[in-house]
Amino acid sequence: MSDLRPAQAYLALGGNVGDSRAILARAVALLCDGDMVKLIARSSDYRTPPWGVEDQPPFINLCIAIETSLDPRDLLARAQDVERQLGRDRAKEKRWGPRTADIDIVAYNDVRLRTPDLTLPHPRLFERAFVLVPLAEMAPNLVVAGRRISEAVAKIDADDIERLTPLA
Repeated sequence: MSDLRPAQAYLALGGNVGDSRAILARAVALLCDGDMVKLIARSSDYRTPPWGVEDQPPFINLCIAIETSLDPRDLLARAQDVERQLGRDRAKEKRWGPRTADIDIVAYNDVRLRTPDLTLPHPRLFERAFVLVPLAEMAPNLVVAGRRISEAVAKIDADDIERLTPLA
């Protein structure tokens, strides 16, 4: 076991097939085992309009902050395994189309990485109000790629994003 400090990472979760709030709550529970992935903070759930492919139901989105002993590629593999456990089949879906659960790594420490399967920080973070709004709620002072999240969210149209009341 390494004596290195755990990495801090920020993940965005979303879905619009089935009971999305329950599915995403399950995704957080499956992902965050308290050992290799420890949940530090969780945003509210938000109802958001579809992005990319607009002819589909609205999404539920949220962000989480974690500490992890996994490297970025292993964290991605774990996230994709959780997606599969929740019914996602990437081979059969349309890009930006409906899905039960989507888990993206938004940022991992200050790591900058570009591989065929993973780019850090997330390349479309600053275009996506459905990620910036929950991320700003949870970590407004976070700086990603030289930009403070609270400043980035102030510059994007977030009028159609609705914060949901917590589930009982």
